[in-house]
Amino acid sequence: MSQIDVMSVGDIVTDAFIKLKDDQAFGYKDEHGKNILAMELGSKLPFDHADIKEAVGNAPNAAVSFAKLGLSSALVSNVGGDAHGRDMISTLHKNDVDTRFVRINPDNKSNYHYVLWYKEERTILIKHEEYDYHWPSFKQKELPRWVYFSSISENAMEMHDDMAEWFEQNPDVKLAFQPGTFQIAAGTERLARLYRETDVVLVNREEAVLVTGGNYDDIHDLINKLHELGPSVVVVTDGPTAAYASDGENRFKMPPYPDPAPPLERTGAGDAFSSAFVAAIIKGASVEGALQWAPINSMNVVQHVGAQEGLLSEKEMGEYLHNAPDWYKPERF
Repeated sequence: MSQIDVMSVGDIVTDAFIKLKDDQAFGYKDEHGKNILAMELGSKLPFDHADIKEAVGNAPNAAVSFAKLGLSSALVSNVGGDAHGRDMISTLHKNDVDTRFVRINPDNKSNYHYVLWYKEERTILIKHEEYDYHWPSFKQKELPRWVYFSSISENAMEMHDDMAEWFEQNPDVKLAFQPGTFQIAAGTERLARLYRETDVVLVNREEAVLVTGGNYDDIHDLINKLHELGPSVVVVTDGPTAAYASDGENRFKMPPYPDPAPPLERTGAGDAFSSAFVAAIIKGASVEGALQWAPINSMNVVQHVGAQEGLLSEKEMGEYLHNAPDWYKPERF
């Protein structure tokens, strides 16, 4: 059995997208500057259509992206003993993702979320099932070259300690960490060992502030503080504005790839960006080179519904790069 290039770790879910009609809901900013989705309470609201996306989530999205980009890809996750769980495993197989480390929990349900899709934005109603999380035991021939760790339930905190110990015992395995909501809420002190073992950390600008306590308006401060946690490569995305990356010696700012049309729906844009960046690094690219792949993947994902339909192959990535405008390149800052 050949060595796995990258093993993604995190929760897996089925997303039910509900496309709201533009005239049946509206959005506004409240007094705190938060974007609010509003609908009439107690009424029966017609919706446009529903679309079911199986085997999604930060880590599964990345696992499919890695496979599309030509890497041998596996997933460590949990499903329930229901039809949704079986369908998710089947979907992973269809996308060339190795599922031998997906644990079936016969007495649990599988994660099932509802996505309220309004214009190009979405609000996700989530419920994480309470699985008994375990870090798997690996035979020597099963050790991956890289692990990509992302969003997982707050019930998996002890598994983070097991993973940190495992990385300390297996220093040749590289770690890319894209912390999710509960991992950020746990705090850097609680996950200090894991951050020290991280080779590449990937967060958006708001998450960088929550993780480090740094200055939102000073990207250098955020990058410095993320490096201090342990990662040798730091990536900070800033929505549709730009992305920043540092290898400890060089810092680059990358513009977004131009959209061929207005975004259809933004779910999975961050996963597409992060997985393409890490895939390029695994394939031997520099930080500067990886920054040129990442925005292309996210650009194409938001032209489709859901997080996986628009993921690109290496050949498609190359075609977009070949046709990129002259200004599409990273600049030192």
